[in-house]
Amino acid sequence: MNKSFQKIVISSLAAAAVIMTLSACAPLMVGGAVMTGMVVVDRRTSGMQLEDESIELRTAHGMRQNLGDSAHINVTSYNRQVLLTGEVSTAADKDKANKIAQSQENVKAVANELTVQPVSSLTQRSKDAIISGQIKALFVDAKDLQSNAFKVVTEYGVVYLMGRVTSREAQRATDIARSIGGVTKVVRLLDIISEEELKRLSAQTSAK
Repeated sequence: MNKSFQKIVISSLAAAAVIMTLSACAPLMVGGAVMTGMVVVDRRTSGMQLEDESIELRTAHGMRQNLGDSAHINVTSYNRQVLLTGEVSTAADKDKANKIAQSQENVKAVANELTVQPVSSLTQRSKDAIISGQIKALFVDAKDLQSNAFKVVTEYGVVYLMGRVTSREAQRATDIARSIGGVTKVVRLLDIISEEELKRLSAQTSAK
């Protein structure tokens, strides 16, 4: 997939995310974007990618059953680490959401970044989706980054980065995210690998 096509796909996903947030029927999102049902080539195995998607779907289902439409919760899983972002009505709901995520099969850890406050406005969610799209587009342009090694989630201007990357890539991605207007903070939930591991993964990808 060439970079021009990747940028078109990223822009389309960002636009689709905005449309979803404008729907009153979609208070809870999975993966911080639209689920494609496709295994994307990245630094996880195809089995792990599917497992993460399954964790997201099962967790989201549990949130709907237990919290309903009163909460706005994004569920993102990478390497079996679950990130919860969004807003809930009470501290008890935040705790309940945490327990729901932790109870899912094969979940390794939960980063509960939910805030207790009224749900974000449609305008705010649109801004966040645009920020994520801008960051992903810059990752595609960056010659020293592999854009699909990262997941990007934005909530109230706070950007969360997930992925399997080197320390060098983590810093580069952080600098890029901080350069975007409207970003107030960058939180890194990254699996750090060595440059040697990166070379091995790159060689495996090239051989496919």
